Amino acid sequence: MQVVRTFSELKLGAQAAFVAIGAFDGVHLGHQALLADMVVRARSAGCAAVAVTFDPHPAVFLHGRRPSFYLSTQADKADRLAALGLDALVVQAFDAEFAMTPAARYVATLLETTRLRELTCGRDFALGHNREGNVAYLQRAGVEAGFTVNIAVPVLIDGEVVSSTRIRQALRDGAVEQATRLLGRPFELAGEVVTGKQRGRTIGIPTANVLVPEELAAPAVGVYVAEALLPTGDRQRAVVNIGFRPTFNGAEPRPTYEAHVLDYAGDLYGRVVRLAFARRLRGEFKFDGVNALVAQIRRDIEEARRI
Repeated sequence: MQVVRTFSELKLGAQAAFVAIGAFDGVHLGHQALLADMVVRARSAGCAAVAVTFDPHPAVFLHGRRPSFYLSTQADKADRLAALGLDALVVQAFDAEFAMTPAARYVATLLETTRLRELTCGRDFALGHNREGNVAYLQRAGVEAGFTVNIAVPVLIDGEVVSSTRIRQALRDGAVEQATRLLGRPFELAGEVVTGKQRGRTIGIPTANVLVPEELAAPAVGVYVAEALLPTGDRQRAVVNIGFRPTFNGAEPRPTYEAHVLDYAGDLYGRVVRLAFARRLRGEFKFDGVNALVAQIRRDIEEARRI
């Protein structure tokens, strides 16, 4: 899959394209259904399948940088989109100049650079300055310019539309199993293992201190059963604590992510570890001393093994 930053970099040859535009944050089940369907239709029409996404997310540009927001990094998003069979991904810079672009100019760019045959979008989609390019506008433009507009059918779970907003709320609630249902896979976080305060080793339960970028969404503070994908490619069971270490009277400025990888004794410092969350065991508590904390952690480990 081509990944480019501007439409002028696209190399589609003589092919026309089916195009889908969206933030696609997390590439959840709704995104997967929309894009997989577009790929099938594009292939049957002998066309390329192109997705257009944004960096930063439009909401981040419009409302400011947000901690714990993104469900995926741009790199992870690209990997998941490539797995759906897309031919190209355009990562559009969402800045002040782009926000002022008239809808007519953006449609003209699509026509010129992709030979747009079909545009896939959601029912509430709009592009261009002040969201002037809504679905009705695009349908009129398509009649004039020779492309069609495909309105994707939303994916429902428990009677509600699958959305990135809904997944973020599930994570804020610590409901990682619900996030898994909406994503179609376990929610994951990845980061470099850095040197922490070494308390885990002193109490006989070493942990990998995973440095997670602040802008990534994360499950609520608490203890979780997870799977750790190690740099070797191995997958190991893990117990992950997200929190502020209250038993040690810490005043951490942001949550820490400490993973006790079961049955593993290797050195992970400076390496990237990916954590896939399976279930929340409990919240984070302040215990009456280190011994009480250690006893509870050992119970957490046994429960994780059972699960």
